[in-house]
Amino acid sequence: MALSNTDLKKGTIFQLDGQPYRVVDYAQKVMGRGGSIVNVRIKSLIDGKVLSKTFKGAETLESADIASRQVQFLYREGDIFHFMDTANYEQFELSGEEINKQAGFMKDGDMVTAQFFDDKLIAIELSKNLPLKVTYTEDAVRGDTSSAITKDAKLETGLVVKVPAFIKTGDEVSISTEDGSYRGRV
Repeated sequence: MALSNTDLKKGTIFQLDGQPYRVVDYAQKVMGRGGSIVNVRIKSLIDGKVLSKTFKGAETLESADIASRQVQFLYREGDIFHFMDTANYEQFELSGEEINKQAGFMKDGDMVTAQFFDDKLIAIELSKNLPLKVTYTEDAVRGDTSSAITKDAKLETGLVVKVPAFIKTGDEVSISTEDGSYRGRV
């Protein structure tokens, strides 16, 4: 399916030079006589690089055929992450470079959404907030309530985040996968 340059709204996935991209930013400028110019920032779904592109007039682009399905995160072996499709037991791998910051949010056995392009696993998608258990944090200092006090807490995945002073070891907290911030106690 062909896309016009004005279809490139934020979040749109399309294909450019045989690679899938997602639109991160979109700005359209209408020229006096005739066409318009569309400036976009796009992120490659293969290697994660962000590019700035300008599309003019009636240029058309091809939409990318990205398939999504649930897979199970099996384990991490060095810098390689192993996943399995629970329907047919097919296994896939992604490198730590392709996983990026998402590695700190996954634990063995978690179900994640995998994105496939040309039957090849290209990326995983986590839910916006994940419940994770606090494995270690310092005890709160009694009487220290002068302001919003935060402290470091180590989670079951090894990730360290800032949490409020009332969180204790063993508590389950909700963490934002976008920026790794504390969202609340579960």
